[in-house]
Order: sequence, then structure tokens, then C-alpha cells
Amino acid sequence: MTIQRIAVLGGGAWGTALALTCARAGRDVTLWEYEPANAESLEQNRESRFLPGVRLNETIKVARDLEETARCDAILVVVPAQAVRSVIALLAKSRVERIPVVVCAKGIERSTRKFMTEIIGECAPEAVPAILSGPSFAADVARGLPTAVTIGASDSAVAQALAQAMNSDTFRPYHSADVRGVELGGATKNVLAIAAGIVTGRGLGASASAALTTRGFAELVRFGRAFGAKIETMMGLSGLGDLILTCGTPQSRNFSCGVALGKGEKVDTAAHGKLAEGIFTAPVLLEMARAKSIDMPISAAVAAVLSGKVSVDKAIESLMTRPIKSEE
Repeated sequence: MTIQRIAVLGGGAWGTALALTCARAGRDVTLWEYEPANAESLEQNRESRFLPGVRLNETIKVARDLEETARCDAILVVVPAQAVRSVIALLAKSRVERIPVVVCAKGIERSTRKFMTEIIGECAPEAVPAILSGPSFAADVARGLPTAVTIGASDSAVAQALAQAMNSDTFRPYHSADVRGVELGGATKNVLAIAAGIVTGRGLGASASAALTTRGFAELVRFGRAFGAKIETMMGLSGLGDLILTCGTPQSRNFSCGVALGKGEKVDTAAHGKLAEGIFTAPVLLEMARAKSIDMPISAAVAAVLSGKVSVDKAIESLMTRPIKSEE
């Protein structure tokens, strides 16, 4: 399988970064943007409003007609997780038979509890579902700083072809047939990043942060096992790697949201106008965990804080006063 023409749907920070990545890898790139003002900025200024100061490679074609993307060999869907269904539904009106459609969003659809590749299967059954995830910040990738991610597809040959197509001197994709493991790690870590941010915002210290991240990873593994993910994937870039990245730096929108909550800000303003997917993922993650009797106390505490049911201090107290048990 040869992939030369790649379409990127979404001209936000991450979409722009991935378009640049594919161009650096020598691919023919078409970047589609729905939002009119940003589309105009991409066309006229060769710059995304969401990633100022980073110019598009001149070889990247900016498109407003989604039909143009269906003529590509692979499509990257780079929109917020809660918008994936609407974009895939639009895409399905074009001819996408046997074309790899790679979701590059980290989350679970709130209204249906569906994973991202499941949405592709429902809305565009002729396409080949895939997922890209791992420890990566858009600004770093756009600047060409060294980054490694994982691309998952049930057909290992497709995953390998996608990884080869996006590989460059500064962007290294690994490939995996464990689709659920790849997409699950990215979704759950957003909730845990909010928890890590709360710890930092509350000034609870480095020891508490390390404990939170470690026990959060244990939750991620339990959740993954219950939904068929492989432990090796959980230990890899899309699981542990992404968790480490987003639980310790203000570059993470979910971590920054948690810091604001830890400092006493209200839930409706803590994200400071930026998208923090963990806010949407937390309640559905907890519902899915309860349905399978998975113990996820940190995620439950985050969901309770976000819903306003408990204060930050009460949530911390509830975690510290849980019954003593063996470490699992």
C-alpha cells in the first residue's frame, strides 16, 4: 500500500502541525478547514489562527470543499473528539471506500460512549478506521521538534503504511494493530491530567504529583484491560508516554484546567476559553467504568469536582482516606 496524497481535516493547531509533518515527509497535502475566518487566514496568510507564527509549507493546498479530500490516499481527521461524528458524516458523502481514515483526537463521544474508530465504522463503514495518538504537543510538532507517536489500525499493513507515509527526520510514528489500546490511552489520560493539575494548583508537592500519576496509570491499565487493550500498548507511547507528558506541563490544556481548579477557579472558567477534552470525557469515562465494575477513584473524584458535587478539598480527602489495600 502506497500513501502519497494525504488530506488533513481541521486547520487548528494540531491539524496544522500534522499537515506540516506530512509535507516534511514528502507527501502531497491538502488541508481542509470548516471555520471561515481560519480558512481565510490559512489561504491568505498561510497561518492558522490557532497556531500563530507558524507558516504553512507552500506545497500544502488549502481547501474549503470537502470533496477534494476524497481523492486522497489517506485522511487525517483532526477536530475535537465531540465533533468527529459530524465531520465523518460529511466525509461519508464523498467516495471513501477502502481509504484509511485516521482520527487524531483523544476522547470518547459523550452522548454514545463510543470510541473514535467506532464512530468511523458507524458513519463511514466503507472506510478503513485508524487512530493516531501519543505524547505530542502541536507547537512542538509544528516546529519540527523530535516527536514519536503510535498509529493504530486493525490491519497491520495499513498501520505500517500510514506510519511510513508520515515518517520524517523529526516525526517517528510506530504502528500497532491494537486499535483500542491506542485510542483508549489518549482518552483516559485527559481526565488524569486534570487531576494532576489540581494537585499542582493546590500546591500539594512533587511527591503527591508522582503518586497521582502512578496510581492514575493503574486506573488507565484497569480500564484498558476491561475493554480489550493490550498491556504492552498501555505501557507505550499512547498510554504511559502520553500520560507522562500531559500530567506535568502547562502546555497541556487539561493540566492547566486542573491547575486553575486547584487554585479555586470555577469549572466554567477554569479552561480559560481553551478546549480541555477531559471535561467532556470524565463523566462518560466514569459511566463506562461503573458499567464494568472498574475501580477508578481518581477519575471519579475528577468527575465529581467537575460536576460540582464535591469541592477540591473534599475530593482530595476522599482519596487519602480510602481503605488501605495492596498495590495493584
